[in-house]
Amino acid sequence: MTNTLKITFSVFFFSIQWAMGSAVNTSNTVLFKITSTHHDQVSYLFGTHHAFGKSFFDSLTLANQYLSTCNILVKENLNIPGQMAEDIINQRENAIKWKKYLNKKDLSFIKDLFANSPTDFKKMTPTEMYVFLNRHYKKKYCLTKDTNDSYLSLDDYIGNKAKKQNLKLVGLETTEDQIKIINKDVEGMPRKVHKKRLSSIIKHIKSGNSNNCEETEWYRQMDIDYQLEKPCQNTLMLTDRNLKWMDSLQKYLDSDNCFIAVGLSHLMYECGLINQLKKLGYTITPVMVK
Repeated sequence: MTNTLKITFSVFFFSIQWAMGSAVNTSNTVLFKITSTHHDQVSYLFGTHHAFGKSFFDSLTLANQYLSTCNILVKENLNIPGQMAEDIINQRENAIKWKKYLNKKDLSFIKDLFANSPTDFKKMTPTEMYVFLNRHYKKKYCLTKDTNDSYLSLDDYIGNKAKKQNLKLVGLETTEDQIKIINKDVEGMPRKVHKKRLSSIIKHIKSGNSNNCEETEWYRQMDIDYQLEKPCQNTLMLTDRNLKWMDSLQKYLDSDNCFIAVGLSHLMYECGLINQLKKLGYTITPVMVK
């Protein structure tokens, strides 16, 4: 991360119901090969964790190799100038009265954190602030920092590599769509809950320790139970988005070699992309990247 604090909003969703360890259906990979008997195209599905970045992806030799064999990169969203999260937030007319959500010390901490940021934090919603701080904590204290790891997210770094390799970039939804979703997901949440969540994540950041990094360590180790027979329990964040994405994905998969990079949760559960692709007759084969 550079010295300038920037905001990115690939929807940061991780369910506490994700399983680790020796559960059934465990697959030690985040990469899957997609083929079909109806055409010769070969594509790949890669489950990202948005807090990771350059050093992690560079360590996955096969993932990099397969990215180079594709001609389209499909991401959750594209970083389009003028349509970035900071642009959308800064264009808002109303500001949040943060004294209703943060105590004096925490508000001072936030002001210092955003001192050199192009984003006006006063126009962020409490939900957006929580999502950002959660990722900020994971990047700063849960991941091994690399001095060259300057990209905001794993998704953004893959996108940068794809651009250099002249791949066409496709977004499944807009950044504005994603911002609306993360706010709608907790619509009606009482102010006291927002206050508690924000106070807790700020406390973790201030502590500077890595006592709450189970999620990132689990992703790093790829000890993943995809729970493909378990129903999705978040219709807005997973089920609806996955079904909407499939309309576009099938079109691209049947005409091009695609590298699809989306949040790992979208691969999981009964409503996940792995199951959705299988239902359409595609063959999904795990690719061991470690």
